[in-house]
Parts: sequence; structure tokens; C-alpha cells
Amino acid sequence: MLRILNRIIVNVGMMNSYGLVKSCRLVNSASDTLMGGRYLNHQKGLPRLPVPPLRETCERYLSCLEPLVTEDELKHIKRLMKEFLKEGGDGEKLQRSLERKACTTDNWLADYGIQINYLDSRESLLISNGGFVLPKMDFTDKQGQIRCAAKVIKAVLDFKTMIEDETLPVQYMRGEPLCMMQYFRALSSCHVPGQKTDSLVFHAKNSNPRHITVAQNSQFFTVEVYHSDGTPITADQLCVQLERICNSSLETNTEHVGILTTLHRDTWYKYYNKLVQDPSNKKSVSAIERSICVLCLDKAMPRTYEKYSRFEPVQVLHGGGTQWNSANRWFDKSLQFIVGEDGTCGFTMLHAIIDGTPCMALSDYITFSMKKPQMMESPVALLPMPQKLHFNITPDIKTAMEEAKQSVDKHAQDLDLRVLVFNHFGKQIPKAHQISPDAFIQMAIQLAYYRIHQQCCASYEAASMRLFRKGRLGVILSTSSASAAFVKSFDDPKKQVAHLHKSVKNSEKRNLLENAIKVHMWNTNMEIRGRTTFGHFLGLKVQAIENNIPMPDIYTDTSLNKAFNFLLSTSQVAFKAACLGSAVPEKLNSYDFCYSVTSDNFTFVVSAWKSCKENNVVRLIQTLEDTLVDMKMLLEETKLEPDSST
Repeated sequence: MLRILNRIIVNVGMMNSYGLVKSCRLVNSASDTLMGGRYLNHQKGLPRLPVPPLRETCERYLSCLEPLVTEDELKHIKRLMKEFLKEGGDGEKLQRSLERKACTTDNWLADYGIQINYLDSRESLLISNGGFVLPKMDFTDKQGQIRCAAKVIKAVLDFKTMIEDETLPVQYMRGEPLCMMQYFRALSSCHVPGQKTDSLVFHAKNSNPRHITVAQNSQFFTVEVYHSDGTPITADQLCVQLERICNSSLETNTEHVGILTTLHRDTWYKYYNKLVQDPSNKKSVSAIERSICVLCLDKAMPRTYEKYSRFEPVQVLHGGGTQWNSANRWFDKSLQFIVGEDGTCGFTMLHAIIDGTPCMALSDYITFSMKKPQMMESPVALLPMPQKLHFNITPDIKTAMEEAKQSVDKHAQDLDLRVLVFNHFGKQIPKAHQISPDAFIQMAIQLAYYRIHQQCCASYEAASMRLFRKGRLGVILSTSSASAAFVKSFDDPKKQVAHLHKSVKNSEKRNLLENAIKVHMWNTNMEIRGRTTFGHFLGLKVQAIENNIPMPDIYTDTSLNKAFNFLLSTSQVAFKAACLGSAVPEKLNSYDFCYSVTSDNFTFVVSAWKSCKENNVVRLIQTLEDTLVDMKMLLEETKLEPDSST
């Protein structure tokens, strides 16, 4: 959804050399549980997404601007807002138009988001994909890789059966059922390049694909994964098929067709049409697009020994570059499962089709399924041979491949991704002080950024809006006047004075922290309940465009850029298993945070672009580690102090 700002809300200043402003990918994890029941029955009872009250949204917008603009700028935007809100004015017209839209669609925000954010966007899918790393498997050879991959696909097929039979347990949040439609479209789906706008194709709706695509050594094969009676093949039978593929894909001089799916979408559309003009190519591309999923059998990547470095998230996100596994992919597919020779295991997701919370459940399901003891079964001898997909490559398509290789390698070299496992304490510490662990981490991230840059910035946390029909993701505006007051006070020399006054000063800081957390939790609740400030502003803007209404001044004012120019993109990812979520930064000068919490530790996956000299991931991680310890000390010191008013 955030890429929409890049295209229609913010007029200047947000584009960067990559053109990166992408959607919030993962989600603030309000605790949820799984309960039985046919999930499509629950869909009928889910409410449509409401349109928030106009004045409330405008007041919240002004509030989020306060810590980011000067006093004069704030006065100016208040004058513009007064004009926007006057009776019979632009705001009222746009609000009524959006309310009419909401009455005729299940989810007005999701409709806008998918079309503008994903299908109209022309950026490479390589940049906007999210990745999930499963717990590392205990093998370092080809046979172990094959066995692991077979178990992964078997778990996926079992998950697919639950989706189709509607026996997948319904997810609940705070006692209320969540929308489950994303699961229904997760498999057998693809993102097809188009002229000016792309399209999504859901093959499971019109046919029932019976095969997967396997990528090995940058070559593609199809494997039938169902018998003629409709039953899925066993993990042992999958092993036989994967061994056959590995034995027949030893050549290394084949054309890297998969790398084309990393191209800028306009360029990919041009060469996609050229590629499928050849009947053999068209048949091969169709087989990949119709397949249930893509399984990527990767070669081992070199270990990295820099501080906080982990190669697994990088391998899952983009394959490590063309010398490793980036051509061993088809990024247009909704789900790609990656298994490396060195035990790396994970998958990428296509955001146009599926968000983070369904993928978290899928991650846990696969992880726990693979831990179950497998019954040894004798493979059936008469399995149909895997079919290699053939491509005829013309000179101009070969030129496009070289262009894609250069772009991928530049991207891979520029992405700086680090992992911090913070073992000093976990969620039990903030909870012992009756503080939300998620909000505690949000304030720590903002404080760490402030300590480095000496200024506040716009930041957001992704939130699930699946309480509503076809609900996708919302944007919690994390930076507030309350959070700014806290981070500015923490290291203020005026609050670091004589030891005699330490109790009073720390009590003041704790009060500021608690107030900031209270505001953040209120904003979180508003977002998941459909009272979205960012989304509402977007919806009103689209109404002006669709209805040829002159654009109100509040949308052309530079303050809008400051409010929604997010330099901190954050997501809590909640797993029952020890998985990692990861993503790339939205803009050249922004950071991306994916984090998980347990009772004993916090894990952060943080990324930035090396070509932005102002940002430094290692320094930010080190500062964050110190910040979390300092905030814990603040809580412990103030816990034992008497009330300063007595």
C-alpha cells in the first residue's frame, strides 16, 4: 500500500534511485488462535471495511505531523485542513463519494491497494517480495536436500488439501474470526506482466493443477504430484522424482530464463510477449504459471563472517546474485519454496496475493510437519518422468537476460541485511511492568534511530485488517508527539543531572515512555478496527482522481511528504517455530525491520541500502541493543522508586 503514495499521494521528494516505496509486507501480530470450522462459512459473517469519520482522520493526521514539521508549517497545514473540512467543501464531497464506494464493494481499501500498489507498479518483483526462513535443517549434501525438499512439498500438499476441503482451522484474533480468503488464492497463482498494469491469475479457480515446478541449476521441470485417483504422491515418491531431476540437470550452460522475471515490469512485459510467441516457450511458461508452486533446489552459498551477517535471508529473498541462485527462480509465482544443499530452507511470497500472517501460519505448519516421523513407504516404480521445460532464446531475449543479470547483481551487492538476536531479555520484562512488548520495541527502534540521526522520522508498523472481509494490511503511524517526547528526553543532558534528582528524572522519563506506549496501542487498535488514517487519506485521494474532482491543497502541500515519507518500516512477525521474516527497504534512505519476540529474546532482521551513506545497519543494530538494555534499566530503577509526589 505504501507504494501508492509514491504514485498518487506524494508529489515530490519520495522517489529514489530505485523507485522503492513498497507495501507493508508483514504484520503487527495481535495474538491469534486457530479454531475449527469451515472457513468460507465465516466469510459471510465478516463485516465490510467501514469508512472512518472524516474529521477524526484529519485530526489524527495533524497529530502525526506535529513531531515532523516546524510550528509555521503546522499552522499552514491547519489552515488548509480547515478549508478542506468546511461544510460543502472538498473533504465532504470526497467522503460521500468514498462512502458510496464502500457500499458497493467488500473492501474499498484492499481493492485500491492491490491494483495501484501491485498491479500498476512497474518496479521489479524482486524488490517487493517478502521472505521467510525456516529453521535450518541438519544436512549438507544433495541427498539431504532432496529429502528435505520432498517433506516441504508434502506439507504444502497437505496444507492445500485443508484449503480445498475447507478444513483449514479458522484464525481468530481477540475472539473474532479473521478473513481466510488469502489462503484460498495462495497456491496455483501468478502475477502476469501487462502493458501499464499487470494481472493476477488464479488457476485453482478454473482448473485443478496437479503439478509443481522444480527449479534446479537454473532449469525448470514439472513434476506430477497427484496419482490418477487424485491422491497425492508420498514424500518417498517425491524423492525419486527429485533425484531424477538432479541427475538430468547437470549441464550448466543453459539459458537463465528465470532471471527475466526480475526485470522492470514494462521491460518484462515486452520480452514476455516475445518469449511466448514461440509455441514451445509458451507451453513452458504456461506450465510454470499453472503449477501449484515452485520448488527451488539451490546450490550452497558461501558463509559470511561479518558481524550480524546471515546468508539465509539473503538467499531466500533474491538468491544471492546470478553466480549463485538468483536465476533459479520464477519470481512471478505466488509462492516459491527454497531448499539449499547446505540446509537452508524457506520461501518467498508474492504480496499481491498473500500477506504475512497467512505465510506465518504456513511457515509453522511446514516446520512442525517436517518434525513428525515419516512412515517409510516403497516408491511406486511406474511414476511418470519429470518433464523438462524447453525454451528457444532469440538474440534480443538473450540481451534482456544480460540486462536482468546486471540489475540483480547490483541489487544483491547493495542490500545490507543483518540479524540481531538480542538475548539479554525477552517479552517477560516489559510484561512484568504491564507494558506491551511490541510497543516497547517500537519505542526502542525510534530511540535508536534518534540517537544516531538526532531527529525523529516518520515510521510505521504493519497491521492486519483481516477482521474485515478481504482485509489485507493497514499502516500504524508509529511516530507521534508522545513518542517524540520520549526519545528526545531519554538522553537529554537536562535530565541527566545530580544523583539526588535521579529518581524524579527517571520517573519523568518512564511517564513519557508509558504515554508513548499508550498512544501507540491506541493507534494499533484503531487501525485493526478499520479506523485507518493512511488508508483513508489514500481513499479520498483516489476518489478525487476517479471523479475528476480538483485536487485539494492538502494533497499538494509538502507536509504530506513529511507525514508519509516513512524512513522506518517495521513489522512484528509471530511464529510458533523459530522462523525469520525478512524484506528489503522501501526507499534508498529507509530501514526495514522485521522482528519477533519470545519470552527469552528478541530477533531483528534489519536491512538498508549500502549506497545510502547516511544509513548504517550495523551501527543501528548496535545502538538498538544498547537502547533496549537502557530502557530495561529505566523500568527496573523506577519500579523500586517511591512516588515522587509523596
